[in-house]
Amino acid sequence: MLLHENIFVMEDNTADIQDIRPLRIAILNLMPKKIETETQILRLLSNTPLQVDIELLQTGSHISKNTPEEHLTKFYKTFADVKNDYFDGLIVTGAPVENLPYEDVDYWQELTEIFDWAKTHVFSVMHICWGAQAGLYYRYGIPKFPLRHKMFGIFKHTLTPESYSADGMNPLVRGFDEAFWVPHSRHTEVRAADIKKAGLLILAESDVSGVHIAVDNNERNIYVMGHMEYDRSTLANEYFRDLSKGEKIQLPVNYFPYDEPDEVPNFTWRSHANLMYSNWLNYCVYQRTPFDITKIG
Repeated sequence: MLLHENIFVMEDNTADIQDIRPLRIAILNLMPKKIETETQILRLLSNTPLQVDIELLQTGSHISKNTPEEHLTKFYKTFADVKNDYFDGLIVTGAPVENLPYEDVDYWQELTEIFDWAKTHVFSVMHICWGAQAGLYYRYGIPKFPLRHKMFGIFKHTLTPESYSADGMNPLVRGFDEAFWVPHSRHTEVRAADIKKAGLLILAESDVSGVHIAVDNNERNIYVMGHMEYDRSTLANEYFRDLSKGEKIQLPVNYFPYDEPDEVPNFTWRSHANLMYSNWLNYCVYQRTPFDITKIG
């Protein structure tokens, strides 16, 4: 399946002759359509010469109804299965629960246990969209706020002055253009003032969609509000899905050429998505995590 998706997979005989320890990366997939999300993220993680071993995780306190059970049984583990393991990196995806208070999400207690565990068992955690909002709320009490209209489309972002230091550009955005495009699809936001008050660095933001990337002072926890992992057609699929349900949904901004839904969208964020994930694996994980993975804590 991965080869069919043009995702690079290293053969065992090639991996065995490389005198390095593969990075262990766990993906906590909170999205309903898990196959779609895992494939998107695996594409980005595979675009690097580093060896990466992937562990797919799902919550044990929530039953997924949109992914075949045989796929979950074959490829996914729960937190209970890995809580004694150590990982170089963890990715926490978004989830379609942003209109609920955090404590009303049925797997919130389990998620907080995973966040607790990650402090001593994971070197660097990347949080995406609702996963980012949840991480900020868990660690700093930063609230989310409802938006008057869904933030839906492709938005122009710029790097902030904080993304530069005396040592050069922050490693997570090293090589980024000063302006770049990112997909967003959410009904809530976290605000820059609250993030800065918590002592975090904002690396990229938009005049329209707000904060995009925030990090702590050593990139051990990374919060990404947009969906750089999205495919070309992901927003189109969301738009036509909601339209078919009779829901009121606006056209994604800056997405369909000429705002014509019959046109094929331009894939304007792919290069920066690949760059961010390769930067994370290389600079924030591989070059910093201890060789003895049990010494992460």
